Amino acid sequence: MTDLKISIIQSNLFWENIEANLAHFEEKMWAIQDDIDLIILPEMFSTGFTMNVERLSEPPNFKTFRWMLQMAGQKKAVIMGSYIVKESNNYFNRLYAVYPDETFRYYDKKHLFAFGKEQDFFEPGEEKTIVTIKGWRVCPLICYDLRFPVWSRLKSNGPDFYEYDVLVYVANWPKMRVNAWDILLSARAIENQSYCIGVNRIGVDGNNLEYPGHSGVYDYSGVQQKYLGAKATTLITVLSKENLDLFRSNFPFQKEADSFIFL
Repeated sequence: MTDLKISIIQSNLFWENIEANLAHFEEKMWAIQDDIDLIILPEMFSTGFTMNVERLSEPPNFKTFRWMLQMAGQKKAVIMGSYIVKESNNYFNRLYAVYPDETFRYYDKKHLFAFGKEQDFFEPGEEKTIVTIKGWRVCPLICYDLRFPVWSRLKSNGPDFYEYDVLVYVANWPKMRVNAWDILLSARAIENQSYCIGVNRIGVDGNNLEYPGHSGVYDYSGVQQKYLGAKATTLITVLSKENLDLFRSNFPFQKEADSFIFL
């Protein structure tokens, strides 16, 4: 299996302005000169973390989704990020992974942020999604999901004991709790023996909440490999499957993992 080349875009967001955010991220993507397998955007990348769902939600296969299709085809990369989707009169914080061939997978945020009243406006997702890219298995999750280790916990996937190879968290994680963000990204990598990638935004939103960035890439032992700090920047990194497989082979901790089911 070949290595996986990933680009993370850490940026400020234009508050509740879909057109401005799509144009902004399109410019950022076109500035990437490398051939990339996966481009990751923050949570609610087209609006910021807003509860203004009636005005800003979109049905499936509408403006933002079609933009993701277009960018995936043009960049020949999987585009991943979440935005507000309305389906059957319900609203979802939905992450899409859109492929260059116009196929896609999606994940609806499971753990809604009660402190921000997210549960008053959105319906929770019910299951994880595993996205396959060049043979890599990627598990995308959203922001508050990071605090719940059971939800991200690996399940046995046949003889190799691994359901996925990479955890991805897209987020609008505020500055006042950034210490938890940094620690938990490393913890999720350690306990699942997987790469773990966190993609956060920067800037101040319409609710006067400040976001510090701190996007980063952690390896299968929890060591921080890449760190973006608080600047608007685009990171390119390469994940090694050979190194991951060697680590898992040398330290097969998952064979002793507790089995469990969700009730």
